[in-house]
Amino acid sequence: MPKYNVIALVDCNNFFASCEILFRPELKGKPVCVLSNNDGCIVARSNEAKALGIKMGMPYFMAKKQFKNVTYLSGNHARYNEISKRVMTKLYNYTPTVEVYSIDEAFLDLGGTRRLHRCSYEEIIEKIRKDIKEDIGIDVSIGLSYSKTLAKLACEKAKELNKKDPLIGTYKIGYREIKEELKNTSIEDIWGVGANTAALLRKHYISSAYSFTSQNDAWIKRVMGKVGLDLKYELLGECTSPVNPNETLPKSIQKTASFANFTSDKNYIINALNYHCHRVCKKLRFHSLTSGVISIMLRTKDFYILSAKVSLETPTNSEFEFNLKIKEMLDEIYNPNIIYRSCGVTALKLSSQDSCQLSVFNSQRLEKNQKLSDVWDKIEEKFGRSKIHLGTNGLG
Repeated sequence: MPKYNVIALVDCNNFFASCEILFRPELKGKPVCVLSNNDGCIVARSNEAKALGIKMGMPYFMAKKQFKNVTYLSGNHARYNEISKRVMTKLYNYTPTVEVYSIDEAFLDLGGTRRLHRCSYEEIIEKIRKDIKEDIGIDVSIGLSYSKTLAKLACEKAKELNKKDPLIGTYKIGYREIKEELKNTSIEDIWGVGANTAALLRKHYISSAYSFTSQNDAWIKRVMGKVGLDLKYELLGECTSPVNPNETLPKSIQKTASFANFTSDKNYIINALNYHCHRVCKKLRFHSLTSGVISIMLRTKDFYILSAKVSLETPTNSEFEFNLKIKEMLDEIYNPNIIYRSCGVTALKLSSQDSCQLSVFNSQRLEKNQKLSDVWDKIEEKFGRSKIHLGTNGLG
């Protein structure tokens, strides 16, 4: 028998909706939906909203007509980031090996921590769940197994149990349970298997996780490559992707959203681009990164994409610098006779803020704009998001 790791996945339940309910306790037990930027579509739902049949990604204008007795809230990402930090910090009390996978998910390597906590691994994850709930007020589901893929599967099982009984929120897939769990897991429900891959496997009469792991290595490698082979052994309990506590910095940062209504209004579009620009820059500052290339995207009503990109003389993370370039790029690709459905901003060529060297010709302006951006962050921390907006500079 191979050596097995002990890996847990902690996943915050209905995270954005849970954060909102945390600040508005009167919404507890009621259907709540959180909307995307510009209130375009549903991005988070409470269990009560899910029970009504509201789907993730459902357009807001459709949802509010069909489901009238639901509370719809605009997203507050500054709030979600703050609560996420508190949750992730709490996890380090149980192990130093924590991999923050997303704003509401983290993998933990618990191997060897039983002596430290003087209890079983099952008891450790119960303690983690209780600690986060009592100290922060957020419900989490936790899956425990021997690989990330199995921990993910166990976490999904924990979520299913939690819907039936809120007191339950953990699930373990032990060595003896692996075979039976794989037999009861359809190929589409395996973490990392997309719709196209699932369709391909079904063409070969592979419909369950178990039937997938029963295929020989050569066939899997020929059809899916090394990724498929790693997936097979992850499902069998071998950890091919260990928990990595070193944060992997993004190679690019992008923020996009659909408009509430299709439009060709240039002022409306530049305001939306400026808003996305601020969100991109805020994330750059969060990671202490700067960007040397900025691009914008417009998607037409018919889903045709128009884009423009520009390199900066000096990398920065200030929206007051990017804003000038965004206006110039929009002038290049904007057509008043075209109707648009969405837009976005992407920061590329990222580098550490500490390695950025100011140009002797624009250092004073850059320093001033950097200070303005820092003040903006502090104002939002104190008074909330969307208290300040970049103007359109009289665009017509």
